[in-house]
Amino acid sequence: MLSGALAAGLAIPFAGLAGFTTQKTSETLQDLPQQFDEVPLKQKSQIFAADGKLIATLAEQNRVPVKLSQVAPIMQKAIVAIEDDRFYEHGALDMKGTLRALLQNQSSGSVQQGGSSITQQYVKISLVEKAKTPEEVAAATADTYQRKVAELRYAVAVEKQYSKNEILEKYLNLANFGDGAWGIQQAAQHYFSVNASQLTLAQAAMLAGLVKNPTGYDPTNNAKRAKDRRDVVIRRMLELHVISLSQANSALKTPVIDPAKVRPNKLGCANGPYPFYCEYVVSELENNKAFGKTRSEASNYIKTAGLTIRTSLDPKIQAAAQRSIDTHSKPTDQAVAAITIVEPGTGVVKAMAQSRTYGNKRGQTAYNYNVGKSYAGGYGGYQIGSTMKAFTIAAAIQKGLPLNYKINSPDTIDLSGKKFSTCEGTTSAPDYTPKNSTKNVPDPTMIQAAQKSTNTYFLQLSQQTGLCSIARISANLGLYNAQSGEPLQQVPSMTLGIDYVTPLQLTAAYAAFAARGMYCVPWLITSIKDSAGKSMSTPGANCKQVLKPEVADGVNAVLHQVMEAGGTGSKLKFGNSDLAGKTGTINQAKAVWYAGYSSKLAAAAVVADASPPYHQLIGQTLNGEKMRDASGSGTAGPIWEAAMKSALQGYPTTRFTAPSSIVVRGNVKDLPFVNGMNPDDASNKLKQAGFEATVASGTVNSEEAAGTVAYTDPRQRDGAPEGSLVTIYVSNGNKQGQQPNEPQNSTKPPNGKPGRGNR
Repeated sequence: MLSGALAAGLAIPFAGLAGFTTQKTSETLQDLPQQFDEVPLKQKSQIFAADGKLIATLAEQNRVPVKLSQVAPIMQKAIVAIEDDRFYEHGALDMKGTLRALLQNQSSGSVQQGGSSITQQYVKISLVEKAKTPEEVAAATADTYQRKVAELRYAVAVEKQYSKNEILEKYLNLANFGDGAWGIQQAAQHYFSVNASQLTLAQAAMLAGLVKNPTGYDPTNNAKRAKDRRDVVIRRMLELHVISLSQANSALKTPVIDPAKVRPNKLGCANGPYPFYCEYVVSELENNKAFGKTRSEASNYIKTAGLTIRTSLDPKIQAAAQRSIDTHSKPTDQAVAAITIVEPGTGVVKAMAQSRTYGNKRGQTAYNYNVGKSYAGGYGGYQIGSTMKAFTIAAAIQKGLPLNYKINSPDTIDLSGKKFSTCEGTTSAPDYTPKNSTKNVPDPTMIQAAQKSTNTYFLQLSQQTGLCSIARISANLGLYNAQSGEPLQQVPSMTLGIDYVTPLQLTAAYAAFAARGMYCVPWLITSIKDSAGKSMSTPGANCKQVLKPEVADGVNAVLHQVMEAGGTGSKLKFGNSDLAGKTGTINQAKAVWYAGYSSKLAAAAVVADASPPYHQLIGQTLNGEKMRDASGSGTAGPIWEAAMKSALQGYPTTRFTAPSSIVVRGNVKDLPFVNGMNPDDASNKLKQAGFEATVASGTVNSEEAAGTVAYTDPRQRDGAPEGSLVTIYVSNGNKQGQQPNEPQNSTKPPNGKPGRGNR
């Protein structure tokens, strides 16, 4: 019937007006499929903070699909009245409308006048949506009779597949209503701040008038033209007796929109409250192979799939971090400041703040100073400086060195040509005579050296531990060069922090100390739901025990003293909870750090020169004033302190676990006689036997340390020479003789070239 009646009855005018033959029309119809495959609606995805606050909307088309029952009846009547008033009476083709259009198009020989039914319009929009190339888009919108015939055939298929109400629902959800609003629900929200079910006559008429020319009748650009078009719709509804005269007059007097109620369609991370954090989240999503084989495919999926993405960002802690940044710096400063806050034991990234805002104007940037170059907008970090010494401390404790281990540490030391062991052999540096940058104790313990950040102590300590163990511990704690992606360099100056890391990396690494050796990969995306509200599989917390708890406890004990009297971080101490931290200042003060933590939150703050080639901070502006000095404790430290003090409000008071090992120096063959004793008795027994015995936590008695001395480390005991250091472990419920395997890093850091070293 279609091929015969339509070709014979309707293609005759086509043939007469444009040379489009009846035979060609029939062939075109026969070639088209008998069923119309509807295009999936492109739906916006939204990213939310942990408390449900909207962070960003990602979309190619800002759309929220609704059922027809959720659309006000007056809206349904308005769109039918102006676009296809016989919609419920005719089939796929409105014969009257089509013939009228053909006659009016006679002079041009092409399709200039519409006459399309709502079904045909739905087909046309769908074909445009399906188009994947510019050529397909052009074919779907061409002003030709071929395209018109194709639409008619598809419209017949649609009318067979769906009821009139189903077609109207699909049309209202698919249509473009201008100014970035797609679909009736988003249009109602955008222009009037109401749901589609709440639309009034005047509002419905305005929206119905938009679909003919979404740009030309956009009320946010031309209110007068939009009102004129709206009034045409109202009068048409009156002509069709859809509304009464009084209703029409009242609607005609109503302003077209209230500017105060127009909701901007702010799409993308740049228009959200946390653009840098948001872009990091999007990068994580785009790297997820479940969303696409390539980043481009994943990006398209994310913007069209209608996902609900919940993140770990805590708005209160984020506000604390940003408030601290804003208090101590300005966007127009020459120097930049940044801080990241992470929760130990889970890896959730609570906050990420920086001094420069998002954009391309003065005082703005597109760089995220908290993350590495492997992420969109990632900056690549800064040299880590003396915050690196924490990993040397961990390596020393892991080897069995006591916290009161002393090394003679002069102000300057000659390490020229001295051998340092690496994972691949040895390394050395010619003409290397590093010196201390602070006043130091001549013969410091590990704790005293950490308090004063004594360079010559930690250089010698790293020589004793070997650089390989420091490299492995660092790698297991998520550290690598954030600019190159390569492992940290194993060079003599390694412990002074010559490699580039980010605040996010350093925060996550220090959080592992707070979590007693459990490292967690930074975790931002906590859940994802699809457009139907069904939970999608997402990576959860990714945590691994990479240090023995007693090793982390020892690090905590050392860094805790950094924030006590005599330490470089003592002025940053606050509250009643145990705190630990470490300062970091690189050569010529091109960047300064403070990284620290409680057992609940960890953070790393940095102040640095804004861009390479990096220059010293002294003389640059920070908080609007030129810096006369720059240090980890005095420059970056106050940012860390203010942010953490505010962020930790409401958290309970916490304490670090005291280290549990007793380290002795003496004849190792006599050690088994202390097995089964409590730490206090064991310590006294060892002293009576002539051993130089120390308790790693300072003073440990039987009440403070649960358990008993259960075993010695056989790797150190068996065959160890006299005078070697041996660790005796306090039992924490493990069977006698058991202990965790020493974690190993699968990637061996390379034996890099010697570096100058930092403070």
